[in-house]
Amino acid sequence: MQVSSSSGSLSVASKVLMKANLAPVIAILGIGLAVGLAAATPAQTTAPKSTTSKKKKKAVVKSAAVRPAATKAVVAVAAAKSTSRRHVWVQTWDEPTYKDSAAGDRIQGDDPEIRKAVVEGLGPYNGSVVVVDPSTGRVLTMVNQQLALGGGFQPCSTIKVSVALAALREGLVERTSPVRFYSRRSLDLTDALAFSNNYYFGSLGVKLGYERVNYYAHLFGYGEKAGLNIEGEHPGYFPPAPPKNGGMMMLTSFGEEISQTPLELAAIISSVANGGTLYWMQYPQSEEDLKNFQPQVKRHLDIKNLIPEIKPGMRGAVDFGTAQRAKQDEEVLGKTGTCSEGRTHLGWFGSFNEGSGRKLVVVVMLTGGRPSIGATAAQVTGDIYKRLEADNFFRKTTPLTPASMMPAQLSFGH
Repeated sequence: MQVSSSSGSLSVASKVLMKANLAPVIAILGIGLAVGLAAATPAQTTAPKSTTSKKKKKAVVKSAAVRPAATKAVVAVAAAKSTSRRHVWVQTWDEPTYKDSAAGDRIQGDDPEIRKAVVEGLGPYNGSVVVVDPSTGRVLTMVNQQLALGGGFQPCSTIKVSVALAALREGLVERTSPVRFYSRRSLDLTDALAFSNNYYFGSLGVKLGYERVNYYAHLFGYGEKAGLNIEGEHPGYFPPAPPKNGGMMMLTSFGEEISQTPLELAAIISSVANGGTLYWMQYPQSEEDLKNFQPQVKRHLDIKNLIPEIKPGMRGAVDFGTAQRAKQDEEVLGKTGTCSEGRTHLGWFGSFNEGSGRKLVVVVMLTGGRPSIGATAAQVTGDIYKRLEADNFFRKTTPLTPASMMPAQLSFGH
């Protein structure tokens, strides 16, 4: 398979993948989001159809006619069970799809209005939601803190945000320049983000190479803690070499072998929402903590002039792409992610709102069975924004955090 682009061909990568017997991976990447979603659907197991002949069935019915009523009832129940077995779904995932995700959380420092909207929006799903003030890095609520602060999960297609920024920074792509693949189809960056095209971002990963992807990933916070002194937080993980399964194509399209926490994604999306500042995420747990709160900058990212290049794709995801379920009166931009990690489905949506009022970053991560996909995470996000809109939240003038905060300036990459 030959993949051509303005900067050369990907034939070497294709040969490597073929040698590794990964042709199915290439096929999945080439098809794009539709197949990606299908690949995230758990297997269904259907009982084999009965091989009993019509004559034998008639014999069973005839013999039942002369039996006592109790025996007839047993035969009827057995027949019903036999029929129902033909359409039985067998759970093939390890995590439940539904649970009380808010149980056991510490909520002393949460914004009560936001937490209420988040808990109601998440509903019965097994997942985590992190809401952040992108102008300060303050965590306003964190539902299912154990999940949000744990070892992390595969980022799926949310990795494409950082890959897009890295490719733009390196001059490998422009927003309107098409990337051609399969010699028949091409996409520009906006549509590739909006529709989460796997092959587009896989090809960017091959062009960038591991060293550059690794460099930018760590600048954006992968493989390290996102929070500042948040109890119970674990860092995510970034692989020290290209994944054995699919190499750079899988790394930059599905986040293969990466572990990302919801808190890490909240920090990355916040840097996009605020113009390039990567804050330490802070989670005040008392009125005293909030009174003494001061934003802390982890690093400034040299992406301010690149953000306008990815915003149309993140807006397009909600307007006409993979995240249409998030669409509300409040303008929302974001990136979905759907994949499977072992025998568990994952659904991500990292988002922020734009308008004249308050701004939030909302990250939703779902885990479990068939409903745990990016589109469902987008739907949960849309419900959260809708509930906040109903309370006139975005037009309130009271600052989310103290207004006199002017964090110290740090240079890019330090």
